Amino acid sequence: MLFNSLQFLAFFPVVTAAYFALPHRFRVYLLLLASCLFYMAAIPAYILILFAIILIDYGAAFQIAESTGRQRRAWLTISICANVGLLAIFKYFNFANHNLAHLARWLDWRYPIHDLRLLLPLGLSFHTFQAMSYTIEVYRGRQSPERSLPHYALYVLFYPQLVAGPIERPQNLLHQFRERHEFNYERVVNGLKLMAWGMFKKVGIADQLAVIASPIFTHPANFDGGACLLAAMAFGIQIYCDFSGYSDIAIGAAEVMGFRLMRNFRQPYLAQSIGEFWKRWHISLSTWFRDYLYVPLGGNRVSFARLCANVFLVFLISGLWHGANWTFVIWGMLHGSYRILELAAERWRIEPLRWLGSLTYPALATGIRRAWVFLLVSLTWIFFRAPDVSSATLMLRQISRPWFTGAGVRSIWTASPLFGLTAWTMGLIGLALAVLFGVDLAQNRGPIGPRVAAQPFWLRWGLYYGLLCGLLVLGVFKKNTFIYFQF
Repeated sequence: MLFNSLQFLAFFPVVTAAYFALPHRFRVYLLLLASCLFYMAAIPAYILILFAIILIDYGAAFQIAESTGRQRRAWLTISICANVGLLAIFKYFNFANHNLAHLARWLDWRYPIHDLRLLLPLGLSFHTFQAMSYTIEVYRGRQSPERSLPHYALYVLFYPQLVAGPIERPQNLLHQFRERHEFNYERVVNGLKLMAWGMFKKVGIADQLAVIASPIFTHPANFDGGACLLAAMAFGIQIYCDFSGYSDIAIGAAEVMGFRLMRNFRQPYLAQSIGEFWKRWHISLSTWFRDYLYVPLGGNRVSFARLCANVFLVFLISGLWHGANWTFVIWGMLHGSYRILELAAERWRIEPLRWLGSLTYPALATGIRRAWVFLLVSLTWIFFRAPDVSSATLMLRQISRPWFTGAGVRSIWTASPLFGLTAWTMGLIGLALAVLFGVDLAQNRGPIGPRVAAQPFWLRWGLYYGLLCGLLVLGVFKKNTFIYFQF
């Protein structure tokens, strides 16, 4: 079920009202049933896959806690293999099979294995990672096995963050299902405001920018370098608004009922380095890789060469996590390379922006660092969004050539009618982007909610009505899926 659908518009208030109306002991069953219905709105049969993983990890956690020595490690291995194996079958089998088939043709070998005709379950990478964090934490002794199967099942299935996160740890979420949450007007209003802001980012900004970016990514040869670069930057903002919008709706929906989910984004495009960017972007995933892969590999407590290898490996696997395509692998490798270059610069105390006179003009240096990071990240988004490597490299070639010189090649200005956007709509999109980055700048200095609440009545409600009008005027209400649903 999509957050930006009429189904959810009916589903959410009914479930929330029933949640507060029911006695506390029945609420976990309501949320479990609602979460199953939420997930089954896509492909009902795939709920059985989730049930199987839930039962395996539920049982494995008890065996881990009760076993010692090699047996504990064996049960953890069984749990991880079950989760990773599920990902391998649904997400990576055909990718590996394609590459093996190409290799066989190159070697002139007969290759008889065919692709599997399977649709990727929604959010598979998210709930398998969340399930793995549970058994790993039990293995490390940081979490006791959950005795109640319904409570553990809800930990995996909790509908606000089931499909696209945040990827929660058991220590943060499991105990909340036992807490008694009473109706609290202020908390409910704050949750609804966050949901509205997330919806504005999704349907009012992300889906509008998709109208600009998609035609250029589909036919990059028809556009000049300026249009291709603008498409990359437009997609960068699109995916930010799309994914952070989902996270805001998920966190807000949970907050309405009294649950606290972790923050998943912290103004990533205000980062001044790639390392800082990944501390602000998809925080639940980056911390997952940090705690369960990077630190076990040695983290920062190794030689510089090993450190670079660890960083590169983590980003490479992160790229594969995002998709079974060489474009995602290259995307991860580029971020890994960026981060290694930053580490090398720090090691040898190289300051690329020293010539700016950062001590004399700190605001200028900060602005240029942020613009530089945004440009680097935007160029990597080309591989993330392009359908294949050849399309991505074509866009990069277009960007590297002199602009406005190709015969029959459209610039962004001459192509604007192609997108079906009027000058008025383009102006409104520009205004919406100014609001977005204005809010991000304000939030970067601290929580914005208390500051808005302290304003006069007329100003607060003017802001709320302005947000609502922007949502209605700019909103693309076509049930466009969230980009991260495919992961």
